[in-house]
Amino acid sequence: MPKVSTADFRNGMTIIVNNQLYNIIEFQHVKPGKGPAFVRTKLKGVETAKIIDKTFRSGETMESVRIERHPYQFLYFDGSLYHFMHTQTYEQIALVPEIVDRPEFMKESQEVTVCINAEASKILFTEMADHVTLTVTQTDPGVKGDTAQGGSKPATLETGAVVQVPLFISEGELVKVDTRTRTYLERAKN
Repeated sequence: MPKVSTADFRNGMTIIVNNQLYNIIEFQHVKPGKGPAFVRTKLKGVETAKIIDKTFRSGETMESVRIERHPYQFLYFDGSLYHFMHTQTYEQIALVPEIVDRPEFMKESQEVTVCINAEASKILFTEMADHVTLTVTQTDPGVKGDTAQGGSKPATLETGAVVQVPLFISEGELVKVDTRTRTYLERAKN
């Protein structure tokens, strides 16, 4: 496996720390007035999704992992496995829920990215789009005059996910949702 120095760090890079795979979420080179320089990082575990803070000495080397990203289309969930199809080769795969990213926002035929450890040919995780457009299937009707207060109410989306939406949103409307924060962004155009 290739070695990388802290000078080579970039967001999204996957490295091995304590025999675990971690993605670099963010990093910062620090040069204090006294003492040697160091790199402060925020890392997300590939298998565990646990986020840790780790400091490395400047110039320290570690092993990196080459990750390949492939476009797959979500086909269906059979109750225990998520089924996907490669959009170019039409190869089908079935994945356990633990490695599927934000499945509550996935609908059939939606495209996701499947990330594979290129050296071991092992599927590591999926990445979903940060923003998706979904139909509201159930929500309480807004009461006239409630919109002035800028309140919110729960709405069930076509995938089964529940998010807070403004009071003026009604059933059947398309809404844009941030899947990372599970929040309503805006009304979507039909």
